[in-house]
Amino acid sequence: MGDFSKWLLHEDQKELFDYLFAIVLNIIFLAITALLLWPLGRTMMAFRLAKGYWSFWAILIIAVSLLAVVHRIFRMDLYSHSDVYVITGLVVSSFLQAGWSAFAVTVVQNSVAGAPVWVMIVMNATGGLSTYIACVIVGAFFTGTLYRFVSLAIGIVSFIVFSVWPTGGDAIYGWFFDLF
Repeated sequence: MGDFSKWLLHEDQKELFDYLFAIVLNIIFLAITALLLWPLGRTMMAFRLAKGYWSFWAILIIAVSLLAVVHRIFRMDLYSHSDVYVITGLVVSSFLQAGWSAFAVTVVQNSVAGAPVWVMIVMNATGGLSTYIACVIVGAFFTGTLYRFVSLAIGIVSFIVFSVWPTGGDAIYGWFFDLF
């Protein structure tokens, strides 16, 4: 195991490490969430989040691939057109992060119906934590520090905004959630 960990932590394997870390963190989060929500009778929330993460990973991979094609078609790279390259990455990553926050708020609100206040607090905290996990996943694909800070800020702010104003999240992303 020592040789494998040295190989994985080597600078040449940084992208692979980021992907594996995001996958493992995602799985651990879902397992702990299911175990913690089980005594509350709310395990369905963990299953809905698992389904959402599956879709989120697929959408993220497709969006990153399409963004790479657009960058290649218009010959945008970090060295010749760095401003456009970074801005397009920020727009895509922020849109995806806000989309996850809207989804997490929808899952939380569907799961807290008729629950006591302390269960609502636990469920909202779980939804907020799921937004951080989504930020780690987005950060695996958009590897710059700027992308990670902006994704985290967008995730937290949009989770709070969509929690207070759920119709806003439904208006922006609801059409997409209806597809699944």
